[in-house]
Amino acid sequence: MLADLFIKNIAIIDSLHVSFQPGLNVLSGETGAGKSIIIDAVNLILGGRASADLIRTGEEEASVECLFDLSGVDWVADRLGAAGIDAGTELLVKRTVSRSGRNRVFMNGGPSTLSFLSEISSRLVNIYGQHESQTLLRPENHLFLLDGYGRLEPLRVRYRSLHEEYIKTREEILALEKDERDTFRRIDLLSFQVREIDEAALSPGEDRALAEERQRLAYAERLIRTSRGAYDVLYDGEGALLGSLRRVIADLEEAGKIDAELSPYAARLREAYLQLEDAALSLRDYGTRLENDPERLREVEDRIDLIRRLERKYAPTIEEILAFRDAVEGELRKLTHRDETLGGLRAKLDELEQSLREAGGELSRRRAEAARALTQDMERELSELAMKNARFQVGFFPHEEPKAAGMERIEFLFAPNPGEAPKPLAKIASGGELSRLMLALKQIHPESDVPTLIFDEVDSGIGGAVSATVGRKLKRVAGGQQVLCITHLPQVAACADHHFKVEKRTESGRTRTSLEMLSDDMRVHELARMLGGAKVSEKALEHAREMMEDGCRVTS
Repeated sequence: MLADLFIKNIAIIDSLHVSFQPGLNVLSGETGAGKSIIIDAVNLILGGRASADLIRTGEEEASVECLFDLSGVDWVADRLGAAGIDAGTELLVKRTVSRSGRNRVFMNGGPSTLSFLSEISSRLVNIYGQHESQTLLRPENHLFLLDGYGRLEPLRVRYRSLHEEYIKTREEILALEKDERDTFRRIDLLSFQVREIDEAALSPGEDRALAEERQRLAYAERLIRTSRGAYDVLYDGEGALLGSLRRVIADLEEAGKIDAELSPYAARLREAYLQLEDAALSLRDYGTRLENDPERLREVEDRIDLIRRLERKYAPTIEEILAFRDAVEGELRKLTHRDETLGGLRAKLDELEQSLREAGGELSRRRAEAARALTQDMERELSELAMKNARFQVGFFPHEEPKAAGMERIEFLFAPNPGEAPKPLAKIASGGELSRLMLALKQIHPESDVPTLIFDEVDSGIGGAVSATVGRKLKRVAGGQQVLCITHLPQVAACADHHFKVEKRTESGRTRTSLEMLSDDMRVHELARMLGGAKVSEKALEHAREMMEDGCRVTS
């Protein structure tokens, strides 16, 4: 949910900070106090268009910051983590606008992009009013709203899975049906690649073993000389170390018979002798095995050159070359059995198309049923919201061929006045009508993964008993999601869990807007102002208290 909002230097707001709460948050105030400016500021966080005209007179830069509580919004937290943003349970988003035209976006202190901001914030906040970010202004959302209302997501998921398999199979067929000469050339190339790799008879790890062997062969003469020289010094040469050591050991053993203190030294030297003898004999064997073989060295170098040439052509390691070879062989098998493969794929495509059309037909039928029920429910709700003559329809526009989301495009149609034909809702509905349409939809189908809903102008053109109905409906929606509502109606404001007053003041020749959370006593006076105008009478105060005590009772 939206926990905190910070606004700086936007229009008549110099600096504003407000903390919102769960439930229904109502914002009220006199006309022109700056309520719409607050919505404009939040719209910037949703990726809305930024204009230098928004910047307060005399300032060079404006900014908006929103602190979101991400508890329960797992998708957003996962998406932020994938983008390298450590969100935890909170996300601080900041957007700055400058007169130079430079706009910047920050998420949890790090720079980000406007497109990513729009992606994330659209899953956190929806504004229902005269703003580009609205769900209902995007016809592509209507299908998902209808499917959500009709509980059709499992059918759509099954259909989409079939469609993906259908498209994949069709693309495989098209690839095989390409020009025959291209196919033959491809077969020749793949056959050559498999043959070249097979003829090389590569073994995993062979390149490392060859590199070690080449090193030994290149320095064979030196290694032979060194090992044999060491053997002579230790064992076989004139004055060899081991011969002298044998005599020292014999003398110490003999002396140890006289003084036992010398015996341990003799034992330690005998142990060293055995180790040196073993090393000397091993050096002799090593020198015997090693050969100065220029021919073998050339063979090893030629083999290494071959491997490097194949690595440059196919892959950086022997293991990857062999994997490439297997993949090429698989493609070659398909091409060489092209007719057989094509036959199998075409049969599969026919089966998939049949299954796809059956699933799509079922999804379309269920959507038509859901559309009829949605139309009835929406018109009933709209009638309660002072739009009893409005007509709501779900338009179905069939595709020429199946698409990923179904066999048809869906768009909501709307006629606010009698005698008019329903037209695309996104083109003709006013901001207030859009707000009430979404409020009606939320009554019918309250489930949503967007935690914060902002209603602007939802009470436009209504009054009396309908106002109280709007308040109760907003209260009901706020039972499952955080709701922010800008209103002029005391009947709506009386339903608030938290009431904020937007006020405009002139100080030192400058106009400033402030936002204050009202106590119960302050709420009574604000409701009385909304009831009776600038002059608050005792009668208005009494009425306001009654409305407060009533508390906008909501029945489920």
